[in-house]
Amino acid sequence: MTHKTNSTTTRLLHFLGQRSIRFSRLFARMLAGFVNIVHSTKTSKTIRLNIEICLPQYNRQQREYITQAAIRNELQSYFEFFAIWGSSSTKNISRIRKIQGESYFHEALAQGKGLVLIVPHFGTWEIMNAWVAQHTQMTIMYKPIKNEDADAFVKAARSREQAHLVPTDESGVRQIFKALKQGGTTVILPDHTPHVGGDMVDYFGIPLASSSLSAKLIQKTKARTVLLYAIRCEDSDQFDLFIEPISEDIYQGSAEHGTHVIHQTLEHLIERYPEHYHWSYKRFKAHPELRRLYNLPHKEAMQLIEKIRTENLMNQQNTLEIDSAE
Repeated sequence: MTHKTNSTTTRLLHFLGQRSIRFSRLFARMLAGFVNIVHSTKTSKTIRLNIEICLPQYNRQQREYITQAAIRNELQSYFEFFAIWGSSSTKNISRIRKIQGESYFHEALAQGKGLVLIVPHFGTWEIMNAWVAQHTQMTIMYKPIKNEDADAFVKAARSREQAHLVPTDESGVRQIFKALKQGGTTVILPDHTPHVGGDMVDYFGIPLASSSLSAKLIQKTKARTVLLYAIRCEDSDQFDLFIEPISEDIYQGSAEHGTHVIHQTLEHLIERYPEHYHWSYKRFKAHPELRRLYNLPHKEAMQLIEKIRTENLMNQQNTLEIDSAE
């Protein structure tokens, strides 16, 4: 019975992997159309709540437009991943139409201090692996997928890029440190909640438990860092790749401060292109008072958010007054 299920999974993955990008997008848009009409799925509710928390400057109609576009774009990204994983490196590189800010990447790599690529859950990030792998050896944390066939499918795709996959534990972190010290490259997705611990760092005005791994890697190894993201071209089956510098402040102060710099960078990106961020992650549970946020009635959830945001702002003002008095 298990073998049959796995075989079915394998066939489905390979079928999706052999479809064109245009087919993947069309299917995803059809699915998104249904989700946007129904309005009642748990994921769509999570997306709407996250957008209202992060983008209060928009009115209800504007937020609904962003929500529907975000649902459509996130589903397209997921189905594009299958086509990307099922394609050769050469094919995926050909799908990149243009690269904005390429000099930042090469300048950082040329310093030989190692390179940390900050890649948020934004756009279609998997398309970037083949291009990056042309220029540097990547060491990437990888958490195995529970379904063995799906895990084998993704690992096969990553192996084509010669990426060194390491576990998401202390041994994996040590291997990344070593790779950076030798001038290698790692990729960090900065917008996840750590399983345990983490520093309380502001994210859209709400203090959230956040991993400082990225900042620690950068500060302890002196590796350079840039922001990477990719956005699909609506008029073709290609993507535009964007490479942007991150403030030099990331190299100063504590790891918590460095994490704050990364969060600010992510906030600015989202504010520029809110419809391309993947909003379905329940990030705001990472505050002690918000564990049940996504299970609360909408009005109660937003009242709680505003309470915590106001308290956080008052605490920051009090801290500034104390500092200035000293």
